[in-house]
Amino acid sequence: MAGPAESTADAKAGRRERTIRDFGEQWHHHGANDGFYGSVQLLGDAFGPLLDLEALRGAQVGDIGSGAGRIVRMLIAAGAARVVAVEPSRGVEVLRRNTAEFGDRVEVIHARGEALPADLGLDYVTCIGVLQFIPDPDPVVRAARTALRPGGRFVVWVYASDGNRAYRAFVGALRTVTPRLPHALLSALCGVLNLALDVYVLACRRLPLPLPLREYVRNVLSKVSRDKRRLTIYDQLNPTYVRYYSADELRDLLTRNGFHDVQLHDRHGYSWTAIGTRSPDAA
Repeated sequence: MAGPAESTADAKAGRRERTIRDFGEQWHHHGANDGFYGSVQLLGDAFGPLLDLEALRGAQVGDIGSGAGRIVRMLIAAGAARVVAVEPSRGVEVLRRNTAEFGDRVEVIHARGEALPADLGLDYVTCIGVLQFIPDPDPVVRAARTALRPGGRFVVWVYASDGNRAYRAFVGALRTVTPRLPHALLSALCGVLNLALDVYVLACRRLPLPLPLREYVRNVLSKVSRDKRRLTIYDQLNPTYVRYYSADELRDLLTRNGFHDVQLHDRHGYSWTAIGTRSPDAA
């Protein structure tokens, strides 16, 4: 009979496998990366003041959880010399298709994040919108560290537990059902929610009220096409597992896995961007 620790590990593994399948299906249905949704400007907004896009020019970069290749394409557009893209789901087929034009500037690895090879001497590793979907993120963060050169930097973006209680309550209620819905039904629900979002975007633009996530809606979501807003909704409701991080939890995740000088940026009051540096003597 399995003990408590083994049962917990099995449960985490099961959630992770289901989440990988969830995203594999998602990228096969929603594989385009056009418009503001796939722009360098949006990448710069995600980095905030922590990393200037100019720092990517000529850089060697790893990207963990590359999905349909959106972040990879942004990195190349920002001037990265080479990107090692890691994707565990069957969405890797879409990733390869969407990055084929870059030839050997993009290396695709079909594996989990912890399989990012060590000693690549990378200048940066990015993990944008991915760690919150991994039940046990420590091996992934350690893999990012060992893939970096000494002094290389790891950039992470995750959902925040701070400052968006009303939104989390609403999404949490929906998620009691939505991860179990088939794609067609979930997609139809997202279409209905997208109509409501149209009204909310208009309210955030026009009304001088302190509406929840107003700055994010005005500065980011309103610039995204309606189709990509629908994908954003789908992305929130589809995965089996999701975690919202506090600032302290995210900082601790990076520091306990070998990063120092960890800095955080509160992105539009609903998410965190963090950057940490691999110490010169890190093993």
